[in-house]
Amino acid sequence: MRKAPRGDKAPPAALAKPVKGRTELEHAQAHYADPYDPKTGSYGFKVYKAAEVKERLDELFFGKCAYCETFYASSAPVDIEHYRPKGAVEGEPDHRGYWWLAMAWENLLPSCIDCNRRRKQPTPKPGANLAALDQTARFSASRIVLTGKKDLFPLAPMGVRATGDTANLDAEQALLLNPCEDDPADHLVHHVERAPLVGLVLPKGPSAGVLPAAAAALAEVADAAAQLGLSVRGAVSIQVYGLNRLGLVQDRTRVLRRLEFLEVLIIELSSIIESLEDKTDPDVIEAVRKLESLKQQTLAEMNAMADVRSPYSSMAAAWIEAFTVRLLA
Repeated sequence: MRKAPRGDKAPPAALAKPVKGRTELEHAQAHYADPYDPKTGSYGFKVYKAAEVKERLDELFFGKCAYCETFYASSAPVDIEHYRPKGAVEGEPDHRGYWWLAMAWENLLPSCIDCNRRRKQPTPKPGANLAALDQTARFSASRIVLTGKKDLFPLAPMGVRATGDTANLDAEQALLLNPCEDDPADHLVHHVERAPLVGLVLPKGPSAGVLPAAAAALAEVADAAAQLGLSVRGAVSIQVYGLNRLGLVQDRTRVLRRLEFLEVLIIELSSIIESLEDKTDPDVIEAVRKLESLKQQTLAEMNAMADVRSPYSSMAAAWIEAFTVRLLA
């Protein structure tokens, strides 16, 4: 996950387009304000699904899931996700959802299916051997975690749940990270184990961000993170969005393998160039020039993987930062 500010560009016009003389927000306000309305359940919101909205979100996140940075277009249709759920709040049966934000541009994010929909996911832990986890059936029940956002929207203990369109949203003290408003780098850290190579996302803090395996429920996750001095918002977001589900870890690790190969190539090229730099033979000088050009191309390829348009770019950026430190050591 990486920060993606919306900027000052006007919201998509489709979100405020009148239908039968009123905007969707006005229709929803009438629906929820009428105690005699025979209709039950959530209002049938539609405008957030407009093609213009999807296009703007694709542009903002470069076709990637706002939470896990996976390219969703190659695997499944995107879910236009509501950061604050529009129709219900899990665990609060009397709450009707943040219906007044169902068509609000600042509440909409693109999400892959796995980050948005609740289901049980195999989830590796630090120290897991990825090669041994290629078959999900090898996971025990203790490694199956219920993840996916859906209607979850947990708050800090002192937070005050908003129940209407005049409520103060800041008073909620939301625990889930919003990449358009928060900087995920303040709460999340990419933990890469080199042998065997595997990459996990952990809550930021002084103790490597590893939570006890016993922490499963969101309240337990938040409490454990607070006790260990880790980012509570980071820990809860990892759990809810499923940022360490097996398929995602495997996909990120394939990118890590490529980064590892490029790192080895850069180091070897540097070593060869250094060994030949004092030679005066014209052919050797030309060979060094070509090797230096190849090294720069390899560095450019590595840096491109950290570009915001690339999948898992925040992880790649963290790798490059650590690689720079290793080079200078």
